[in-house]
Amino acid sequence: MINKIQTKLYFFSLSIFIVLIDQFTKNLIFYNQKIFLNNDFLLFKLDFVKNYGAAFNILSGSRVFLSLISIFFSILLTYLIFRKNTFNSFDLYSFSFILGGTIGNGIDRIYRGFVIDFINLNILNFPVFNIADISINIGFIILLYNIFKNNR
Repeated sequence: MINKIQTKLYFFSLSIFIVLIDQFTKNLIFYNQKIFLNNDFLLFKLDFVKNYGAAFNILSGSRVFLSLISIFFSILLTYLIFRKNTFNSFDLYSFSFILGGTIGNGIDRIYRGFVIDFINLNILNFPVFNIADISINIGFIILLYNIFKNNR
């Protein structure tokens, strides 16, 4: 019983760690724009974009709706991490990464009214993104991998 609780806490802690890293990097960019912006690294440069929508700026201007979606999925994913015992570690890692990213972007959306995006790829013409976006995508990749792995 204690081992199951420790496992659940580990996966929830992973989500919290992702939120902390996401919020730290966003605040670093937000409050130190002059220092960090337009610095060109090998594969990316740092920019500052206020994203008023979801991924690729879809549903722009729908702050309340997107905030409610973030809250709903955060509650659902937390429930899935803590209550369901039928999930394997791939599922739990997936839920943890998605939860961390959802909470990270949800905090921005609720408190700032926009999501801070700052990573701009040099090698591709791709929308600017942040750590929370990376986390959500990693979670979906793990989830898809697990689905395809189990359906073979």
